Amino acid sequence: MASPALVILAFATVYIVWGSTYFFIQMAMSGFPPLLLGAIRFLVAGTLLLGWCLGQGERIVIKSSLITSAVVGILLLVVGNGVVIWVEQTLPSALAAILVSSAPIWFVLLDKPNWVINFKSKATIGGLVIGFIGVIVLFGEQLSDLFAGNTDKSKLIGMGLLVIGSIAWSSGSLYSKHHPSEGSPTVNVAWQMIIAGLVFLPGSLLNDEFARVQWAHIPTQAWLALGYLILFGSIAAYSAYVWLLQVRPATQVSTYAYVNPVIAVILGVLFAHEPISLLQITGLVIILGSVLLINLSKYYAEKNRPLDEEDSDAKFDNRVAGVDI
Repeated sequence: MASPALVILAFATVYIVWGSTYFFIQMAMSGFPPLLLGAIRFLVAGTLLLGWCLGQGERIVIKSSLITSAVVGILLLVVGNGVVIWVEQTLPSALAAILVSSAPIWFVLLDKPNWVINFKSKATIGGLVIGFIGVIVLFGEQLSDLFAGNTDKSKLIGMGLLVIGSIAWSSGSLYSKHHPSEGSPTVNVAWQMIIAGLVFLPGSLLNDEFARVQWAHIPTQAWLALGYLILFGSIAAYSAYVWLLQVRPATQVSTYAYVNPVIAVILGVLFAHEPISLLQITGLVIILGSVLLINLSKYYAEKNRPLDEEDSDAKFDNRVAGVDI
């Protein structure tokens, strides 16, 4: 049986670290261009994870799994996480986190093989409707300003890109679900990170980031933020999450989806002095309420069956419905 102290520590890591990555991405960009930041973060994190797996004697090269890792890594980390990095050049980290919290909505809509099951649930349908209302509320302020001629169009574009990023994250998650890989989850995630980092590199070159970055003048806080994203955001929190799924019910572990955006908003407002309006907070509350409704039917289904009969789909759905690694 897992130590209660370790369980608490693991939950704290997942709650706080994943919720704080939005804030530290913005801090890291005070010295690193966005695509170069993504390349360094995932190449280093993936290499460290792969080295650890090699040290554990795990098989690290499985050709059939590399294709799946490439597709999943590109959709989740390059598009899904890359959009977050890119838009935080113009949007507050707190607002980015709020929009990303809508990922579970897209996960249900795109999971076509389970439409019959999902849409039999009134809670799921209600959650989807409420979730879209929350997204509309978030866009309402920017759209109103746009029609009045008072808004920066780049912010509206950034918000739209975040929605696309959330859809890409959900699509990559579903692809992984329906194309299971051989080997350990840690090895597969390591390859996802490495492949994503390699894809970021040409984008960084085309964006002329290597020529623009001034290595000698990168502030210390940017280096520290990058180190935090690598060690804590991409390695420690993920490892804690995978371990929690083994020792605690998946529905309990999935509560990170409600806590992460709240942590991001608190950090953004208190330490980065980011402006968050009452309307945006309202949108956050509505979206989190929708995610809760979507997960209600799964919660009761898992609660009423033995832990050893808990199917992998339920674990998977909670594991990938909005993680930012």
